Amino acid sequence: MDFKPEQYSDEQLKAGENLFQSPTTFMLGVAKAEQLPLTNLNEVAFAGRSNVGKSSLINAVTAQNGLAKTSNTPGRTQQLNYFNTNDQILLVDLPGYGYAQAPQSLVKQWQNLLFAYLRGRVNLKRVFVLIDARHGIKKVDEEIMDMLDQAAVTYQIILTKSDKISATALEKVLSETEEKTSKRAAAFVKIIATSSEKNKGIDQVRAEIASLI
Repeated sequence: MDFKPEQYSDEQLKAGENLFQSPTTFMLGVAKAEQLPLTNLNEVAFAGRSNVGKSSLINAVTAQNGLAKTSNTPGRTQQLNYFNTNDQILLVDLPGYGYAQAPQSLVKQWQNLLFAYLRGRVNLKRVFVLIDARHGIKKVDEEIMDMLDQAAVTYQIILTKSDKISATALEKVLSETEEKTSKRAAAFVKIIATSSEKNKGIDQVRAEIASLI
């Protein structure tokens, strides 16, 4: 498959590679807004529907397979999980949204935590909104994007599982995604198509993260 990554200079790609030469370590899990850490480090967060591949992407970006726990069970990530990359930047794995199997009371608890974090985190420099390339942007994704627009939090679309569809289908979903985000106030212009399994687009994600330090 011909992945067509956005243009990044060799210098940008090298900065991303260098950033993740050192191990990324689990820092803490946050279940309540008052537990959010006080830190001077910038943060990037990974958001997306349940089972979209957030943990797999984090593992691929950090080149550490067991760092973020993966599961085929939607709603496995029930808290904000913080990971420290060489004391340079924090990666935050957010609870999946759009889960249908969890109890409603627990869903509400996760939503409140997620919204509190996204609306009030000064050090948060970007949210990567992960979209399954097989399905495209859904209504629940648009709701999160609406909230990010209102909060003026910059977010960037990352298509996951792009190896699961044909090149033609990928081109279509890229075009549709660009159209849906082009007029959004806080959406970052570059869309990255990735495959954690095939290690496609991972260098570009690393380069984006490195640019935020």
